[in-house]
Amino acid sequence: MPLTRRTFFQLSASSALCLTSSNVGRFARGSEVPAQTNSELSLTPPNRYRLGLAAYSLRKHFKFFKGRPQSTDGLQEFDMFSFIDYCATQQCAAELTSYFFPPDADQEYFLKIKRHAFLSGVPIVGTAIGNNFTTLDQAKLEKEITLANQWIDRASTMGANHIRFFAGTKKQIEANPNALTSAITSLQRCAKHAAKLGIFIGVENHGQLTANQVMEIVKGVDSPWLGVNLDTGNFISSTPYQDLKKCASASVNVQYKVKMKQPSGEKIAVNMQRVNQLLTEAKYKGHIVLEYEEENPLENIPQVLTQMRSVFNGV
Repeated sequence: MPLTRRTFFQLSASSALCLTSSNVGRFARGSEVPAQTNSELSLTPPNRYRLGLAAYSLRKHFKFFKGRPQSTDGLQEFDMFSFIDYCATQQCAAELTSYFFPPDADQEYFLKIKRHAFLSGVPIVGTAIGNNFTTLDQAKLEKEITLANQWIDRASTMGANHIRFFAGTKKQIEANPNALTSAITSLQRCAKHAAKLGIFIGVENHGQLTANQVMEIVKGVDSPWLGVNLDTGNFISSTPYQDLKKCASASVNVQYKVKMKQPSGEKIAVNMQRVNQLLTEAKYKGHIVLEYEEENPLENIPQVLTQMRSVFNGV
């Protein structure tokens, strides 16, 4: 029979149907399913960290600091809306540090922040407060807990999934054994409130806390909604990378500083490659937020973020 255009398509369709039926039959019997090669099975995607920028990086540029007006001394002025715009230009998420909100910020204001960030394409990765739960002044402690829970509510309003807390100071813990208990019980109360709203609390290695103290606090609180806010520049010890490694597996957020202070007081550069290695070994999957504390932040932040994208495979 001559191979006409019509018979060609009829034969092609018939052949395809036979092949499909044959394959379906074989696969259904489970006897001839193609096996994956070892190279295919071993392929695992590399870590891709979401990068963010902490508002604290531009602390001298904000018109407010901890509820009070501050002079920017001729520097380019920022508020939280323009900071979000800056993060948009840097193509990163924003950590909206609480210190720089105006003192009259209310529910409507925080909803406007959420709307502005969404329309700007900037994820709000978190917020941060500067509390102290190792104080033994009970009235002051209750005030600290009340304010902390208020900021958990505000984090929820803005759509932030994480809030940075301080536990207290090494000096107060070592001076009074009840201070550690105070920190743990206070954080338990806050974690219970945060759990209702689905907000993670990250306890920062702040106040010269040791790695062992940080982990003792986190384990003492024992909440699935509380972990470590790991600051790469805050361990003042002779073994800072070992300290970071001790806390990495419990971390729910990472704040990257470009320098760390040694016991001598000297500042040295943080080894970004080494931090990336210990985070990878700890199987950390969260955000890495740049908290730039050096001079000329507007000039230097873009190049640091570029380096972070390269080393941390960041987006």
